[in-house]
This record gives sequence, C-alpha cells and structure tokens, in this order.
Amino acid sequence: MREMNERVTSPLRQRIRREVAARSAVDDREAQAIPRFLALFDERADPFSDVADPVHVTGSGIVVGPRGVVLLRHRRLGIWLQPGGHLDAGETPWEAALRESREETGLEVRFADVDTDGVPVLAHVDVHHGGRGHTHLDLRYVLDGGAADPVPPPGESQEIGWFPWDEAIALADPGLRGALRGLRPRPR
Repeated sequence: MREMNERVTSPLRQRIRREVAARSAVDDREAQAIPRFLALFDERADPFSDVADPVHVTGSGIVVGPRGVVLLRHRRLGIWLQPGGHLDAGETPWEAALRESREETGLEVRFADVDTDGVPVLAHVDVHHGGRGHTHLDLRYVLDGGAADPVPPPGESQEIGWFPWDEAIALADPGLRGALRGLRPRPR
C-alpha cells in the first residue's frame, strides 16, 4: 500500500492526474479517453516509462500556425498524425511534446499557451494503440510552428507538411480530429 501512496503523491503524477481529470472533452472520443486514461494511469507503477510498462504516457505537439496544421504520415502505422512520442527518462509530457515536435518537423516550435506556473496547457487527451503492443496515454499540447516549411531530418517521416484546417481534420487520424475541430480558429 505504501508504494501506491507514493505513486499517487508524486508531484508530476498529481499534476497530470489533476489536469486530465479537469479536461472538458471536445468530442465523444476524448470523453471516453479521459476516464480510461485515469484508470490506466493510476494502475501503473511508472506510467512515464515505455520500458517499465507497455501502457505509458506519451507527449504530442499539435503544431499550428498561419498556414494551418502540421501533420506527418507515421512511417510504421501509415496514418496522419501530430508529432510526438515517448518520454525520455526524467522528462515531462510537455517537454517530450516539444522535443519530439522539433525532432520530427525540424521547426523551432514553441508552446502557444502556458498557465500561471509557466507550464503548457493540456489541449487534448487520447488513449490509443501505439504499435508493438504498446498503449499510449497521449497528452497533447498546442505548439506555435510559425510559417516555415517543415524540414525533418533523415530517419524521420518525410511525408510531412502544413495543411489547411479543414483538410487536416479530414486527413487526420480519428483520435486527432476532435482536437483539431476544437482548436480550429473561428471565422471572423
């Protein structure tokens, strides 16, 4: 019992749990993902490690700018997604979202919205199959990508680009569509 109490009381765990529980879902998929995320998150001894458990937290960046949304075609899964991935040891989900987005797009992205503590605002939650027997508890943050063309390095998906909002929503993986609909700028 002591181990569970220590897990629940770690500051990062508390913060993540509080932020996910406070989310107002943008669609039915996120409404289903939030309680599933919390249940799976609470069951894990180390939910931040992809080595410790095949069910783990990941961090993603929804890269937006004046040109629309950046999407990339996942090399293994063949679907159009936002950049993101596993957390490095000691990394927060928002740090992973920023790092992965920079690595996968070659863009100098920055957080679009931070709270009063200077921590990026959680923009979306999804739980999905991550390949190789993994389940990803994905936390997504909005990143400003400016207007430059993505220049992914070798080894990253070369099928990447800016898409106008409506096209991005139509092309994106179903788990991302609700987030994009919720983030799409309103016509003036």
